[in-house]
Amino acid sequence: MKKAKIFTMGILAAAVVLSLSACAGKKSGTSNSGSSKTTKNTVALITDTGGVDDRSFNQSAWEGLQKWGKEHDLKRGNSGFQYFQSDNESSYIPNIDQAMQAGFKTIFGIGYKLKDAIKQSAKKDPKTNFVIIDDSIDGIKNVVSATFKDNESSYLAGVAAAYTTKTNTVGFIGGVKGDVIDRFDAGYTEGVKAGAKELGKSIKIINQYAGDFSAPDKGKSIAQGMYQQGADIIFHASGATGNGVFQEAKSINQAGTKQVWVIGVDRDQTTEGKYKTKDGKSANFTLTSTLKGVGAVTEDLANLAMKDKFPGGKHMIYGLKDDGVGLTKGQLSSKAQKAVDAAKQDIIDGKVKVSEHPAK
Repeated sequence: MKKAKIFTMGILAAAVVLSLSACAGKKSGTSNSGSSKTTKNTVALITDTGGVDDRSFNQSAWEGLQKWGKEHDLKRGNSGFQYFQSDNESSYIPNIDQAMQAGFKTIFGIGYKLKDAIKQSAKKDPKTNFVIIDDSIDGIKNVVSATFKDNESSYLAGVAAAYTTKTNTVGFIGGVKGDVIDRFDAGYTEGVKAGAKELGKSIKIINQYAGDFSAPDKGKSIAQGMYQQGADIIFHASGATGNGVFQEAKSINQAGTKQVWVIGVDRDQTTEGKYKTKDGKSANFTLTSTLKGVGAVTEDLANLAMKDKFPGGKHMIYGLKDDGVGLTKGQLSSKAQKAVDAAKQDIIDGKVKVSEHPAK
């Protein structure tokens, strides 16, 4: 297992070694034009069921790939880069097969749910480079694994929540139970408890899973229940399901009866928190967002792929120390930000070890 070295790129940075190629996919734009001299560098991105416009994980990866394509004057299509959107889990293998048949040289699987599909396809076609994001595949030389220490950024989100809540009740909404969301759950819970201890108060954490990453209606319903139980801050790690959390928070804040907050995930979700108060003023209820450098990693791996430096068989890990994950300033008070900054440094210095799984 190798720790990834990251360099600054936008808010996050990530440097990895990887051989990529641009691709074409169904439900994506059908331009197949591209320079012949860059054909060998084609890259395909296979989304999970959240879709490429999930305002979260998949969207970040696609934005990173688009940026890479623009930098190298590549077009969407078989001679450049493309995404294949998965409507359900049974679409993973067919989408990967379609990308391979189209001749893409490097294929990204976005999300841990694609692990088995990527593993199976990589064994079938050892000449194609594969990347699995948010999980690891061992022992296959043409696969690079990229994972993130989401527990560290989620810990910071928990500290921020503890220093912001006025009701001393906060919520966590997960998508589907598993190792990845465990990291968000564990980190957030430990951060809230650490912040509460520093402040000398008790904070209740309401925890619930939607069992789905693409069900905004479930997210809205769960959020409604949590806010009714007194939570004034909800951190969601639920992909597109979280869109419903934002919808519910917006409705409550616009009504003006009370103020509630949402903590975004994977990318800066400040835009999702914009609303108008009852007196017509512009406001925002996205307290902060945890950041995951999926787009930066995708872009960097594609760049390194063009140099024929694909680090097949390696597991790249990104945390706070190398800016692979982080937390936005958002609407945090100066007191909350100071506590977050201190907690971040403690984690980087090894004074605080954040669990990867919730306590049983």
